[in-house]
Amino acid sequence: MIGAERSADAVGSATTIRVSGAPGYDVLVGRDLFGSIAEAIGPKAAKVLIVHAPPLAARGEELRTRLLDAGYEAIILEVPDAEGAKRVEVAAFCWEVLGKSDFTRTDAIVGLGGGAVTDLAGFVAATWLRGVPVIQVPTTVLGMVDAAVGGKTGINTAEGKNLVGAFWAPKAVFCDLDLLATLPRNELLAGYAEVVKAGFIQDPRILDLVEQDLVGATDPAAPAFREAIERAIAVKARVVGEDFTEQGLREILNYGHTLGHAIEHAERYTWRHGAAVSIGMVFAAELSRLTRGLSDAAVDRHRAILTSLTLPITYRGDQWHKLLSTMQRDKKARAGMLRFIGLDDIARPVTIEGPEESLIFAAYQEIAE
Repeated sequence: MIGAERSADAVGSATTIRVSGAPGYDVLVGRDLFGSIAEAIGPKAAKVLIVHAPPLAARGEELRTRLLDAGYEAIILEVPDAEGAKRVEVAAFCWEVLGKSDFTRTDAIVGLGGGAVTDLAGFVAATWLRGVPVIQVPTTVLGMVDAAVGGKTGINTAEGKNLVGAFWAPKAVFCDLDLLATLPRNELLAGYAEVVKAGFIQDPRILDLVEQDLVGATDPAAPAFREAIERAIAVKARVVGEDFTEQGLREILNYGHTLGHAIEHAERYTWRHGAAVSIGMVFAAELSRLTRGLSDAAVDRHRAILTSLTLPITYRGDQWHKLLSTMQRDKKARAGMLRFIGLDDIARPVTIEGPEESLIFAAYQEIAE
């Protein structure tokens, strides 16, 4: 298994993926994990704030009941759905609730939802009293393999995505596969973009799973799906364990994200993150072909796998100048110099610094509609 330390006690039990470093924490992957959350919160907390999106109201109440039974004062807080949660006004509302409820540094926050909710919950936890414990319970594929793991938290501004944020590691992450049972198919497949990203940058076995058994690899009840999810989490766990604050290695996780974030901004965050990153990965592969000699076969493999997942691989040609301007403001840029994560080959990521604008434009033409 490429990635992080991974263990399971018995068939059907939760798999534990350890994120090393300081502080380290466990990511648990399995089913019916709600009963273990109270133990992860620990005895020091008296109060727990459960932050969730509207579609998860019933699950939020279920978790609240379990925490009440465990002796905690559990407060439930509903926030807007999707990227609507990642606004400073929503964060301020959360701070207000924490203040009025007299939350202390030993109390805890639980983020129950997709990537936007876990990003918000993590950011609020990082900033309240300069840091309180947070437990992440992602309920989407995207949240499980990306947003909830790694300690990156943040909110959006009018100028771009995740420009305000903090690094704040969770105490634990619970990836309960039962929570995916009612996830809409298009939402699941959009999140799967981050799964195959892990395959492109480090673990090609994930790509093999999709190519060999697309149905099983995208069915939350199938063993192939669980293997792909665990492998993707393990890739991220290993990377962030070695580079928590993104000083080097962690940047490879941005594969497809520079253009992807620009597309999300152009679409006013109405697009699913995975759909934008899918286009971004094909663009990054094309740029890698032009600047690093990535093979035609590897580029074609991007297109084939992402198309099989019904994810987009092209974008509007008339948006180039707007996208370029947004990318130049991206937090991954340095002194106005664009930086992209590319590939020398599958599972051989590389940083492409300051490529000529003509090459960036040429790569974009390969994905332009």
